[in-house]
Order: sequence, then structure tokens, then C-alpha cells
Amino acid sequence: MWRRLWPVGLLVFVALFWVPPPDATAAAPPRVRLVTTGGTISNLPGGGRLTADELVALVPDLSDVAEVETEEFANIPSSALTLDQWLRLARRLNQAFAEDGQLAGIVVTSGTDTLEELAYFLHLTVRTDRPVVVVGAMRRPGTLGYDGAVNLRNAFQVAGAPASRGRGTLVVFNGDINSARDVTKTDANNLYTFESRRYGILGSAAGGRVIYYRRPEHRHSANTEFDLTRVRRLPRVDILMSYQGASGDLVRAATDLGADGLVIAGAGAGGVSASQRDAMAYALERGVAVVMATRTGRGRIAPRSPGSTDQEPADDGDTRPSEYRGISGEDLAPVKARVLLMLALSTTSDRDELQRMFTEY
Repeated sequence: MWRRLWPVGLLVFVALFWVPPPDATAAAPPRVRLVTTGGTISNLPGGGRLTADELVALVPDLSDVAEVETEEFANIPSSALTLDQWLRLARRLNQAFAEDGQLAGIVVTSGTDTLEELAYFLHLTVRTDRPVVVVGAMRRPGTLGYDGAVNLRNAFQVAGAPASRGRGTLVVFNGDINSARDVTKTDANNLYTFESRRYGILGSAAGGRVIYYRRPEHRHSANTEFDLTRVRRLPRVDILMSYQGASGDLVRAATDLGADGLVIAGAGAGGVSASQRDAMAYALERGVAVVMATRTGRGRIAPRSPGSTDQEPADDGDTRPSEYRGISGEDLAPVKARVLLMLALSTTSDRDELQRMFTEY
């Protein structure tokens, strides 16, 4: 009888007490590096700032999402970051990707005030198809409704997702994934502040999944021509706004004080005052690159055909040929147009080449 029952007993014993070995085929979580620059996401209410490791510690179960590495680049407000630091940060990210082929992506923290500018700069200068994800928070750690932890967790998830490859630098807030080129801060205080206006989000990070709906169409990341190894400093580019009765004095002053380029945030489709129009001619005659953008927040200023005086006219009564009207900023917001113009002027001063870059990027 026992001889007949022992196989059954053995099976019961195995079922109750045998622990299977780990599944060697199970994929390890992707390796993602956190590079911090500061901002509200790490800014404590009573003073002081969280380190990169302390930020990571605020996110529960982050190890389920990614194998985390940390690196502190800076820990200051976003408005305190200098253009030299922008250059060093982009070079550092390029170096990290070049040295480590197994690094799935990089998450960069930033203050929200100038986050969209930094993100677009990285979008144009970090030359890899692996994702850079820029993230921040609208509320400080330790305050009611702190949004940094969930934003950071989502950012790691997006940076480690294979589907994020080839989409350039991404901005992740409130579960939305936006392209660095399109996104802008739309509210000074609201948690739901980063939007791509009429273009819409690229995708969503929610419910443990990363889902994409579209891809950026303009050139970016691995497909750009901006090589920072040859850039020692970024050219000076100033932004000036047009408004009723605006004087051209500030345009002339910026020109005389050494501006390499100017972005004019024009009314409507690039309208400027008569005084500003004359001052722009003054700047152009002295070799200053002038880009026309719109202050409206939406819409496109299309380039005119060479020699044309009536194609896509701005509502300002200006009938001069296109070569005397500056460069079309296309649909870029003035702050984004400034970023692109700084990089473009680092490679050329030729007007046609500058216009090509604004069309392609």
C-alpha cells in the first residue's frame, strides 16, 4: 500500500514546499539615470533642497519601474541656470549615453519656470535616439498635493519604455507626455500647466503603461546638425515684444550692445510698430539676425518667397522684400525661437541657412 501511495505524497510535498528558482528569462527593469538640476521638485518649504537620492526615496516602488542611477548636476532654481550650464548639461548627457550603451534613458529635473526652454535645447543637442525626459513639480515636497513624486515615477517609466526611443526630449507632467518642441507652461500656479496647445500630447503614462499617439515630425536629437563639441559659448539673442506704440529704441539698444540675434514677438502674424520696423532694418544692416515670432501663443508665421512683398503678409503694412524683413519663426514660441536661433548662429550667419533651420526644426 505505501509503495502505491508514496508518489502521491511526494507530489503533495513538492506542491506545498518547493520554491521555483528565479525565472532567468524575466526581463530586468531598464536602467535609467536621474540627473538633477534643482527646481521646485526638490525645494523644501523651510529652506534647503533635496538631493537626487532623497528625491528617489520619495517615490514608492520605483525599483519596479527602473534600475535607478542618480547624478546631481546642480540644485538651483531654473532661472538661475546659465547658458554655460546648459552647454555643460547637454555635453554631460551626450557623454553618458556614449559611455553606456545599456542606459535606456535619462530623466532630468528642472524648475518649471524655464523648463520648456531647457527641454527644447536638449531636444536639439542631445544626439541620440534614446529618450531624455524632463520633469518637475508645481508644489514643494512636504506640502499638500506635492506632485513631484508621481511626476518623477511617470518620468522614469517613460524614459525606460522602448516606445519612447526616437521621439526626442519629452516633458512628463500629470501623466501627459509632451514633445519638448511643442510644450509650454500655460498657468503660473495650476498643477495642469504644461500643454502642447492645439497640437496635443504625444502620449500618456498612466495605469502602469506608456502609450503613444503620434511622433514629432520636425528634426531633433540624433537627426540634428548642432554639435556642441565645437561651441564654446552661445551667441547673445534677445527677445523683444511688439505692442501698440512700441518704440524701436530697445531694438537699436540691443543691437548696439552686442546682440547677435533678436527675436521679435510680434502682434498677430508678426505685426510691429513703424518705429520697430525701422529699428529692425537698422539691426539687419549691422548683421544682426532678426526672427519674427508671434506673441499670441498659437499660429505660424510662414516665410516669404525671395523678393516677394505680398506672400503671407503680416498685418503691419510692411511691403519690403522678404530679405529685409528678417527670418520667419514659423510656429515656434518666442522663447523656443530664441533657443533655435542661438544654436543656428553657432553654425552660420547666412540668412537662407537660418531660414532653412527654422523650417526644418
